[in-house]
Amino acid sequence: MDKTCIIIAGPTAVGKTAIALHLAQLFSTTIISSDSRQCYRELNIGVAKPEPAELEAVHHDFINSHSIHESVNAADFEKFALNSVDKIFQKSDIAIMVGGTGLYIKAFCEGLDKIPEVPVEIREQVIQDYQTNGMEWLINMLQEKDVLYSAKGNMQNPQRMMRALEIILFTGNSIISYQTHQKEKRDFKIIKIGLELPRPILYERINHRVDKMIADGLIEEVSTLQPYQHLNALQTVGYSELFDYFDGKISKEKAIELIKQNTRHYAKRQMTWFKKDDSINWLVPDENVVKNWVLSRI
Repeated sequence: MDKTCIIIAGPTAVGKTAIALHLAQLFSTTIISSDSRQCYRELNIGVAKPEPAELEAVHHDFINSHSIHESVNAADFEKFALNSVDKIFQKSDIAIMVGGTGLYIKAFCEGLDKIPEVPVEIREQVIQDYQTNGMEWLINMLQEKDVLYSAKGNMQNPQRMMRALEIILFTGNSIISYQTHQKEKRDFKIIKIGLELPRPILYERINHRVDKMIADGLIEEVSTLQPYQHLNALQTVGYSELFDYFDGKISKEKAIELIKQNTRHYAKRQMTWFKKDDSINWLVPDENVVKNWVLSRI
């Protein structure tokens, strides 16, 4: 059997964790998380980490591997995941990767363009200015400083917009100028599976998950992280809205409503990203369906 990494992708709340666990136990292997927030030890309920029993049943790499005080990006994940998969292949022919961060999956599969490392001071200043002045400020700054990105880049995703702004402020060059799109070749086989549900069902699952997070103590979790709300790791749906509640900007009810709304919007952006990848094979999140499909192709 060829060394193979099976990637389980898709939007938040679609059921990726259960499928990945099922496959990992079937092949007696390790899971690599490709979620940009589950790697942080201090974040738990709001990032929908697997349950402790699930983490105990199957070893997961890139979960609880970093602190929110560390800077972690797609390039860091690429290096981390390639090292993980090499170790897994010493014991097993199959590795499982699961997560919804499309850029991290792309980095693992294809590599990334080499973009200069930005000093943490610049990054934190951009985040602070965005928190203070909002989306309109971010749009105006990019239109003023980086005409190329504001014309060609994603002007609806604040994370990518802040990344573009910090690059132009540090280097004087547009992040677009560093994007050569040359793909790296990996020495193992990659199979990509996308999990998909009808939008009304997915949105119902998202709403239910948020209600469960609140019941499980999300508000209490976020309250302990207030002193660190300026950190990049906490510019995250489920945390940002509750920081606004604690700061007296919105009511608790409004914060919960916005978490649901912003999570639905995030799921939509995830699907838009993944649907552009023709190598993804789309399946329903059913353990037997996915298992039989995988067994027929390895």
